[in-house]
Amino acid sequence: MEIAVALAGGKRVHAEIKGMRIETDQPREAGGEGAAPSPFDLFLASIAACSGYYVFDFCQARGIPTDDIRIFMRTEVNPEKRMIGKISVEIQLPSDFPEKYRAPVVRAADLCSVKKHILDPPRFDTYAAIGGERI
Repeated sequence: MEIAVALAGGKRVHAEIKGMRIETDQPREAGGEGAAPSPFDLFLASIAACSGYYVFDFCQARGIPTDDIRIFMRTEVNPEKRMIGKISVEIQLPSDFPEKYRAPVVRAADLCSVKKHILDPPRFDTYAAIGGERI
């Protein structure tokens, strides 16, 4: 897979992936216009959305209605590192959600492929190139 990135002026950066454009910007306090989510916001949102996908897929496969299911992700900052130290995903289930599926739906959310890549990260290889040749 390839993602092409375009510097769009100011603090805006766009990414083209699978024929779709994702726009990002930095918040005003970081010199941007706040016109789009920051790349880091999208990273966090991808964790929450991925967890949600697995919850909804689990329910749909079992014919469980999903209208009243809500998912919230919260982060806590590690003050020493000044980075996120904890991510919590809360799956709010309606009172009539089948008892036998309450623990399994949590396990389904844990199948999130974004989370799996964080826990077992890929190797990064960053380099510069001119005319397609590494320098």
